[in-house]
Amino acid sequence: MKTPVIFDLEKYKKNPKIFPAKQNIRPGVKSFYFQNEPYKGKETRVFAWLGIPFFKKKGTSCPAMVLLHGGGGTACDEWVRLWNGRGYAAIAIDLCGHIPEMPIPIMRNVLHKRHKYSGPEGWDASFFQMNNKIQDHWQYHAITAVLRAHTILANTKNVDANKIGITGISWGGYLTSLIMGIDSRYGAAIPVYGCGFITENSIWKTDNYGNASKKDIGKWDNLWDPKYYISNTNMPTLWVTGTNDFAYPMDSFKKTYMLTNNYTISIGVEMKHSHPDGWNPNEIHHFTDSIFKNEAPLPKYIKSNIKNNIIYTIFESIRPLMKADICFTRALGMWQDRKWNIIPETKIINKENILYYISCKLPVGITSAFVNVYDDRGVFVSSPYIEI
Repeated sequence: MKTPVIFDLEKYKKNPKIFPAKQNIRPGVKSFYFQNEPYKGKETRVFAWLGIPFFKKKGTSCPAMVLLHGGGGTACDEWVRLWNGRGYAAIAIDLCGHIPEMPIPIMRNVLHKRHKYSGPEGWDASFFQMNNKIQDHWQYHAITAVLRAHTILANTKNVDANKIGITGISWGGYLTSLIMGIDSRYGAAIPVYGCGFITENSIWKTDNYGNASKKDIGKWDNLWDPKYYISNTNMPTLWVTGTNDFAYPMDSFKKTYMLTNNYTISIGVEMKHSHPDGWNPNEIHHFTDSIFKNEAPLPKYIKSNIKNNIIYTIFESIRPLMKADICFTRALGMWQDRKWNIIPETKIINKENILYYISCKLPVGITSAFVNVYDDRGVFVSSPYIEI
C-alpha cells in the first residue's frame, strides 16, 4: 500500500550530527542532541538518552529498543535503564523540542521547557499545522527523529543492528503505529494505548480536536492516521492497552491491530494510563525476549466465537496455561465509560500438546466479551473482543 507521505529511508541510514547536552547528566546513560530536519528554514535538534547494558565479555552484542514517550512527557532516563537491566541497549528521544527537567516529570500536564533548536509543537498542536508544508508538520519531524534514532542505535558499539525493536506510550504508541509501516528495519513493535482511527473514535474527536477546522482534521486524517501506513508491516507486534483507556477506545484499537499480519494483544481490565503503567507490563519484555533472545513466546490467540451464549476460544502456548479470565461488559455507549466484569479461573482444556481450549457460559445481557489467558510466568494475552 502506498503511504500518504513517503520517506526516503536511505537518507536516514547515516548517523546525524551529534551535539553535547552537558546540562543533563543522569547515572548510567549518555545525553546528547542530534540534528533533525529543518523547521521553517531553521536547524532543529532532538534530545536523547542512550544506555547500554553491562557486558561481562568483550565483543558481546545485545538487542536494542527505541522508546517513544507520550503526551505531556519527554525522554526519560529511567525507561532506558529499565531496558538496560534486561540486557537491551535503549535510546529515549524527546519528540517535541523539549529539555527534560531534573528530576524528569513523567505525568501529564507538565510543561517542559523548549530549547532554541525546537521544531514544531507536538501532539494536539498537530491538528492546527495543516496549512504548513508537510515538512513542517509535527509528525514529519517526529518520524524523521525516530528514523535517525534507529540509525544511532544500530551504529552503537555492541548493539546488534538486526535486533532492534520499538515501543511507544500513548502518543508514542500512535507514532509506533505509524513508524512500523514506514521503517522496515525494526524486528518488533509494541504500541501501548496509542493506535489509529483517531478521527473515527478518540478523546480528540470527543473534544472536537480543540476546535480545529473540519477541513484541517480531514487533511490530518488523510496524511497522518496510522491506518494508511500500518498494513505495510509484517513485523511481530504486541498491542497493550486497558478496557477503559480514556484516549484510544477499544474499537479504534481493534481496527488498528487487525490491519497487521502478526499481532498479539494484551488488554488489562481498567489498566491505568500513564508512562510507568505503560512501560511496566512484563508481557512487553517477554515478547521482545522471545524475538531477540529466542526465549519462549507469549501464548498465541487462534480463534474464538460466541454461540448459544457460550464463548469458545482457542490459544496456542509452548508454556503451560495456568488460568483464563472471561472479561465481559453489559454496557453500551462510550467504551471509556463501560464497566467490565471478570469470570475468573475458567476451566482450560489442554489438547494436542500446545493447543488450549476455553469455553464458558456467559451471563445474560452482555454486549461484549473477550478472554485473557495466563501462562506459568504470570503474563497474559487476550483474544479480540466480540460484540453481541
